[in-house]
Order: sequence, then C-alpha cells, then structure tokens
Amino acid sequence: MNKILEKRINIFKNNKRAYYSLWIFSFLFIITLGAEFIANDKPIFLKYKNEIYMPVFNSYAETTFGGDFESEADYRDEYVQELINKNGYMIWPLIRYSYHTVKLDSEEAFPSTPSLNNLLGTDDQGRDVMARIIYGFRISILFGLILTIFSSIIGVAAGAIQGYYGGYIDLFAQRFIEIWSGLPTLYLLMILANYVEPSFWWLLGLLLLFSWTALVGVVRAEFLRARNFEYVKAARALGQSDFNIMKKHILPNALIATVTFMPFILSGSITTLTSLDFLGFGLPAGSPSLGELLAQGKANLQAPWLGLSAFFILSLLLSLLVFIGEGFRDAMDPRVQEN
Repeated sequence: MNKILEKRINIFKNNKRAYYSLWIFSFLFIITLGAEFIANDKPIFLKYKNEIYMPVFNSYAETTFGGDFESEADYRDEYVQELINKNGYMIWPLIRYSYHTVKLDSEEAFPSTPSLNNLLGTDDQGRDVMARIIYGFRISILFGLILTIFSSIIGVAAGAIQGYYGGYIDLFAQRFIEIWSGLPTLYLLMILANYVEPSFWWLLGLLLLFSWTALVGVVRAEFLRARNFEYVKAARALGQSDFNIMKKHILPNALIATVTFMPFILSGSITTLTSLDFLGFGLPAGSPSLGELLAQGKANLQAPWLGLSAFFILSLLLSLLVFIGEGFRDAMDPRVQEN
C-alpha cells in the first residue's frame, strides 16, 4: 500500500503544473487565514507604559491610553496615536485597513484610484479593495471547503448505501435524487431571502441540501461493481457486518474517485457563492465578498480596478483548483500508474 501511495505522490509531483499550483494555493490560503495580521485598522502589537496590549484580539477603551471616552479606541485617530506614542509604540500590519474600514480622509470621490495607501484603490463605499480581497479570499475558501467536506460525506454515505444494497433502496433513492437535483436552487434562495436574513451558516446549510448529490453517482457505481467481488463475498461468508464490509473492503476504492472530484467540487462551491453574492442573494451586506466586488465593478465601469481585481483573483483561484484537480485525477488513475 505504501508503494502505491508513493507512486501516486510521484505521479502528482511529475505534473509540475498541479504540483506548483498546490504549493501556491496552500501558501495563499495559509496567509489569508491570518488576514487580521495583514490588513487591519488596529495595531498587531501595542506597548503602553510598559504594559503589552493586543488590539487584534481584545478591545480596549480610549481611557486605557489616557483618552476621554469609554468606547473602544480608534487607533487611526491622530489624537489616540499621539497618546500612545508618548508612552509607548505600536506595530501595525502591512495594510492599515480592515475589510469594513472606510477611508474618511480621502480627497477623491469614491471609488478612488489606486495609490500607495490603497494599492488597489477603494470601492464605492470607501473601503480598501486589497483588504476586502484578502478577507473575501479567506471566506470563499473556508465556505467552499466546509461545503465540499460535508457534501462529500453525505454523498459518499448515500451512494454507498444505494450501491451496496441495490434493489428497491437503490430504485427509490435514484428517483428521489432525480427529483431533488432538479429543484431550482437559485429560485429557492431568492424566495427564502425575503423571509430569512442570509448568513454564512444559513447559506451553507441551504446549499448543502442540494450539493450532496454530486458524488452519489460515482460512489454508487463503485459499490454496485464491487459488492459481488470474491473478497466481498468471502467477508460476508465469514460473518462480517455490512458496515464493516462497506467501510473496510469497498469504501477505500470508492474514495479514489471521491478525492479526484473534490477539487472540482470545491471550485464549483466557490463559484456558486460568488454568483449568489454577485446577484445579491449571498452573504450579508458588508461582508467581504469577491462576488460583491464583481457587482461593484459592473456598477462602476469608470473604476476598472474593481472588476479587474475581482476577475484576476477569481481566475487565479479557480485555475489553481482545476490544475490541482487534474493532478489528483492523473495520480489516482490506474491506467497512468501502469505506464
């Protein structure tokens, strides 16, 4: 088994496009996981009168630093900065804007053009585009990963039960899936958006109701094929339970197709979220979203940096996932392994 795994890894590494795409994607994902340390309107580290503060994790009142108000300190305010710098210092992230920070000192009308302070300019509400892309990239990946993992678990379980037992279970389940997958997901989202305020988890749960069918057919076919193999019959004759037979003897073969399809399912999940945000039926208003940035680019053709920024980051993200998926597909293909 180790030799087979080693051979698959070598096949994947030999596909340079997939191999480097995986490294680039992993680097970007890990970097954006710490988005608060890259783009934030609060200092990463603050020392005041020999006391250490971490505004990224905790909120501190302005009075903590000798100010007048009990509300949270506005670290971008020159008065607060002067109070802190008299008795300490601050370490800022690379980008001094969060995804919701409005640039109040702008001398241009919004959306403003790219500059040294705002490398990709601001959107039509005065928020830094670079910061929103970083946070939006993270949300898109996390949303897609969670949706892909849970839909794969449900799809594999449903396909395994259908394929292993067959008969009426398979017949009725297939008819149900045909009806269920034919329901208009977008229309349902549009209708429900009038009654329920969309949120990350609400949207995730709703899409999960319809996305789990993607892997059912592949897993079902593998279980239908393998359930009559000699080693499965032998395991059944030895008295092993159906669950153990499915888990130990058939599922490992079915997981090959599952792992192969997962990068493509992930890219489809991200595309779905982007499309919903673009149409206004996705994440709550104000959330960092690549789809919302595309919608702003469409509404502000005089500011091409909005649409181009979202287009390039989406193109990069989806291309990386497709290249990784192609690499996994080749590595798992028995025909490639034989050559």
